[in-house]
Amino acid sequence: MDVSWILDNLNEPQRQAVTAPLGPLRVLAGAGSGKTRVLTRRVAWLLAVENASPWSILAVTFTNKAAAEMRGRVEAMLEQPLGGLWIGTFHGIAHRLLRQHWQDSGLPRAFQILDSDDQNRLVKRVLRELGLDEKKWPPPAAAAFINHCKDEMQRPADVVDDGKPARRQNQRIYAAYQRECDRVGLVDFGELLLRAYELWRDRPELLAHYRERFQHVLVDEFQDTNTVQYQWIRLLSGGQGDVFIVGDDDQCVYGWRGSKVENIQRFSTDFPGAQTLRLEQNYRSTGVILQAANALIAHNARRLGKNLWTDAGDGDPVRIYAAFNEVDEARFVAERIRQWTENGGQRQETAILYRSNAQSRLFEETLLGMGLPYRIYGGLRFFERAEIKDALAYLRLVANRDDDPSFERAVNTPPRGIGARTLDLLRDAARADSSSLWQAAMRLINNHGLGGRAAHAVRRFLDLIEMLDASTRERPLPERVSAVITHSGLRAMYEEDQADKGEMRVENLDELINVTVRFIAHIDPVIIGAEPTPMDWLNAFLAHAALESGERQAGAGEDCVQLMTLHMAKGLEFALVFLVGWEEGLFPHSRSAADERQLEEERRLAYVGLTRARQHVYLCHAEQRRWYGRESPQSPSRFVREVPETLTQDVRARAKSRTQTLTAAPPTAAAPGGLQPRQRVRHAKFGEGVVLAVEGEGYHSRARIDFPAAGGPKWLVVAYAKLEPV
Repeated sequence: MDVSWILDNLNEPQRQAVTAPLGPLRVLAGAGSGKTRVLTRRVAWLLAVENASPWSILAVTFTNKAAAEMRGRVEAMLEQPLGGLWIGTFHGIAHRLLRQHWQDSGLPRAFQILDSDDQNRLVKRVLRELGLDEKKWPPPAAAAFINHCKDEMQRPADVVDDGKPARRQNQRIYAAYQRECDRVGLVDFGELLLRAYELWRDRPELLAHYRERFQHVLVDEFQDTNTVQYQWIRLLSGGQGDVFIVGDDDQCVYGWRGSKVENIQRFSTDFPGAQTLRLEQNYRSTGVILQAANALIAHNARRLGKNLWTDAGDGDPVRIYAAFNEVDEARFVAERIRQWTENGGQRQETAILYRSNAQSRLFEETLLGMGLPYRIYGGLRFFERAEIKDALAYLRLVANRDDDPSFERAVNTPPRGIGARTLDLLRDAARADSSSLWQAAMRLINNHGLGGRAAHAVRRFLDLIEMLDASTRERPLPERVSAVITHSGLRAMYEEDQADKGEMRVENLDELINVTVRFIAHIDPVIIGAEPTPMDWLNAFLAHAALESGERQAGAGEDCVQLMTLHMAKGLEFALVFLVGWEEGLFPHSRSAADERQLEEERRLAYVGLTRARQHVYLCHAEQRRWYGRESPQSPSRFVREVPETLTQDVRARAKSRTQTLTAAPPTAAAPGGLQPRQRVRHAKFGEGVVLAVEGEGYHSRARIDFPAAGGPKWLVVAYAKLEPV
């Protein structure tokens, strides 16, 4: 059989991975080593050479975008659609399972998915019902506890009592929250995974069916799996079979989100006979960048080990800039970007990567001042925007009257005169009868439990939802969504809003209708069923919207500088990268310095940052940084020191000692900006002072000046200090 169409353009390790005998295989794919190509070719190999049926393949990715890309590539290679092939995210596949086996899962057929915002709303309600103060028990923290427990496969009864009152209270909140979800048929993201695992665990006949069906399991980004995801894969495969995982333990940077680097490390133990292959040839970065990354990550003790290399040449050294302070750091970066663009470089090929979102402010201001357009990568995505969530709340109520988070969001949007006191009455009535807010509202109105105006306002809202349901029940999904947007009053509310981006919000609502059209065209028939009703279409779309809102990726923008956190940069690449704020306490973060495991994850994050660069990379740190309103001396990050000096070039010499007086200029030499050592000057804020030392040249020259009235010596950037000779 001619298999050249599968193996063409693969290097030898890639070929070995694609053509490996069936059985458990771990592929350690370094940054830029072509893992997506290997995954897609492996699927093609299974279908074309191993005679596998598409029905026998389960491929798991971490984003819907990656799943769609993989399916598209394989279909293009085989020149045919792949009906029956299950490919998607863990959450998407779990949702598919639960839809097909909703009765076995103990769920109502029309169960709804809670996104993170609606989950917080429900937690708030639970806290009120338990009589807990939200200030002492913040809803996001309680939700995080619940999600962590589910990631660790713990139901409320499984939470270990460590004797601490806070843990006991969180367990109580979790139990009440889960009772409420079960009562009205709501499923959060963690519940999707946990309940899908329990479905197989508690239904041996279903597990046997899917084990027989999914004889080939492929998992991408395996280093990012959490406990329940890993155990779900183990349960399905039985610790054997053809399990093909791809990942990189050196790029596990989501520990705070539940990822367990141990999962990829223990694979060979939990899957006896598993083989390991390494993809080490990098097709992205220069040799020097890869050598720097290899040297840095080698300081992590617990790793499987690999050594990235390229045949593309060494390239430029890693440049290190020791800024005077954070202002100088931002100006230096912006100035280099301007030079880059003036020499023909594209702004969109430039990235500024930082550890904390708070660092973006100065770069935004500086880029704006220089007329350089920029974009904060990872802003609010479509399904996370307020106006879209408002519309979805109405649609969820149309589908399920007992959806309390949607009731609370929609009931007074647009404003209907239903105040906080009325809502409290509804909540109290619902809690007393263990019912939904909708049912409580109906009872209060029928029993005259609300005042005249409040009763009238609530009745109008209930009638509106009933009307929206009845009048759109038989209409196609796009028409149904359009009608709900219009008749709910949302469109009119935003059209009348002149102050808060009303026009943009209306455009987003219109785009929601377009999304439903594309959804209908591309939905998997298995999810929607053979003869779907209009309500089936609506439920499927609402599930799609909730799953999409769970991803945190921004779309491509115009030609502008990209600003983002190091976490957001994973999976991306740029020609020119600035890694800023590489200082002890900032990166690695002060919370991680004393914990070896956390410190290793911080180092992996630094490794990810370095390997985003194709051609040029700058490591920037400030000698002083303003914290809590005060200037504080800073030390370069240990990660800077862990890059060998033979691979680096200082753009400006780093200070040898923080207590040493620098004398970069001779006593009689003129300093940059016309200053001379021992010259007396006046500063608008610090008063009169004496120049002690000067260093640097041109745009970045600075002077150390003793200001007796302001507490002693200070370093000032000459270009911005506005000093006057005395």
